[in-house]
Amino acid sequence: MILNCAQPLPLLRHTDVPPRVTENFILTGYRFPNYSLRDCLMSAFRPTNETGNFWTHFLPVFVFFYYFVEVFGWEGAPGGDAPFFYPLWNYFIGVFCLLMASSMAHLLNSMSLVVREVCFFVDYGTISAYTVGSSLAYYYYIHPRAGILETGGHNGSHTELKQEPAGSPTSSYAIPEFSVFFEIFYIPSACIVAIICVLSCCNTRQRWRRHRYIIRTLVFLLPFLVSSTPVFYRLLTRSPYSTATSSFDASTSMPSFFYRHCLWLLVSAAFNISKFPERLAPGRFDIWGHSHQWFHCCTFLSILDELHMIKAEVRAILLSPTLLLPPNALARLPGPTAASTYGVMLLLQTTIVSIIMWFSWHANCIYGPQRDQLEKQHPKKQLKCH
Repeated sequence: MILNCAQPLPLLRHTDVPPRVTENFILTGYRFPNYSLRDCLMSAFRPTNETGNFWTHFLPVFVFFYYFVEVFGWEGAPGGDAPFFYPLWNYFIGVFCLLMASSMAHLLNSMSLVVREVCFFVDYGTISAYTVGSSLAYYYYIHPRAGILETGGHNGSHTELKQEPAGSPTSSYAIPEFSVFFEIFYIPSACIVAIICVLSCCNTRQRWRRHRYIIRTLVFLLPFLVSSTPVFYRLLTRSPYSTATSSFDASTSMPSFFYRHCLWLLVSAAFNISKFPERLAPGRFDIWGHSHQWFHCCTFLSILDELHMIKAEVRAILLSPTLLLPPNALARLPGPTAASTYGVMLLLQTTIVSIIMWFSWHANCIYGPQRDQLEKQHPKKQLKCH
């Protein structure tokens, strides 16, 4: 009986694969872009130059989930399906999709040149969706009121709220101009910037190729600045919590987590642009230790600190129930609803999917005709054993 041994396909040098597949200063460990789905999945357990890229974003999914679910076990926390947690679940969806799309893009991109393009289009789309998920969490947890000050305690089932006049002693931390921005422009701005980022990053795969890493890195600086506005607001003003409360103590760690979040983002950007260390020794870091793996590690550490920052603010709110904002609260900023969280993400994702489909169609027009030619140049060689 003749059996197919399913011998792994050979790994190649940068001179043996299409130029579209090669990366700067990475000389070996390439997979030819004609792998089957099974070949791609099995390559996760082989030392290719994409193996580390896969694992450095796949394993963090489980680490993130471990720290994420801790929130639902806190004393006083509502059920996981409560509207209060809608923004947190949207944040989880954004992070989960980012990590999974990134890891799968690096694992499956050798199926064909067209699939390679589609994989990374999806990757860019999930990064943009993640920034809006973060914005929703910031909007409702980092500074839930954005200038709306509490003037009373519990009165029945809700808290009495009103806008304090400018210059009043109790409103020293409220900036009316920021209040208008948060109420009207913050979430729409985050969505528009996310769409601009998808368009720009997808374009770097079909033009602007020479400076693609710099463009992609700088493009995502804009959504960071927009989505982090509530954090900047909190850092520039005094805490909304009284210094004698447990909420204040829980919230004091927020700035340090944010600074660490920023630090890891800066380090990841440095790796992504500099191509260090493989730039110093081309060929030595082809499999393990090249810049994209460090980029993945640093981006995940930034996400983890961001999660801890959001959790600190969630705990502060839970320790001060008068700050909860149900939809019927008398506040100018409504509490989270399905429409204002899941609805926003669904609309954004629909737009991003449309953009990805358009760029994928264009990529198929460019690289589709090359599929048969590449197959003839580099046919798969299956070994058989008797």
